[in-house]
Amino acid sequence: MRAVIADDEPELAGHLQRELGRVWPELAIVGVARNGPEALDLLERERPDVAFLDIRMPAMSGLDVARRLPADCRVVFVTAFDQYAVEAFEREAVDYLLKPVSAERLARTVDRLRRPSAAGQDATALMELLERLRQAQQPEYLQWVRAGLGERVELVAVDEVIYFHASAKYTDVVTAERELSIRTPIKALVQELNPQTFWQIHRATIVNVREIAAVHREFGGRLTLTLKGRPDQLTVSRAFAYRFRQM
Repeated sequence: MRAVIADDEPELAGHLQRELGRVWPELAIVGVARNGPEALDLLERERPDVAFLDIRMPAMSGLDVARRLPADCRVVFVTAFDQYAVEAFEREAVDYLLKPVSAERLARTVDRLRRPSAAGQDATALMELLERLRQAQQPEYLQWVRAGLGERVELVAVDEVIYFHASAKYTDVVTAERELSIRTPIKALVQELNPQTFWQIHRATIVNVREIAAVHREFGGRLTLTLKGRPDQLTVSRAFAYRFRQM
């Protein structure tokens, strides 16, 4: 059997690929996509038997990708939903994996995928699950951050933030008029912010997409961003350059 993985977090995609190699060594991973459009390209080109899809990805979610899967391709969702949310779907023909993927849970998924099943039944269950996930599990994204300013603690609306940047033990919250600090690390903020509005462009930086004025390609292919409300320039690391290929 052949499979593809789609996840915008390279570390988690690599972890899943390594674990699959241990529990299902005969499975061939024919590609790893970092976003929805890349996943669709892989699916069309490779025609895999199984797709492991992250639900929250930039540009196109795993739910949107799943709606366009070939009829004979089975899907396993990789989700950050909490245990209570995913338990409701455990009896469905379509499986899920909760991040970070555990070896024990992955082994159960592999057992299910190895069993023969009727493609039509899987397709029906998939469409029902997609609709239920979309209607009942709309994520609640971060709306405010509590930031320190001297001896005071202030509430800052997330919509006002131009970018977040990791600095020493703190994360800088940069708006058009001021800079404040919070203790929440970048890794945690990525999970709490709306991925359609806030893109991670570096392991230390998340930018508000609506505040990007221009994308510049410098010598050697490095990308930098200029902003609408700040004179700062932000560097895009190679790991996140794919976000700007169509801009």
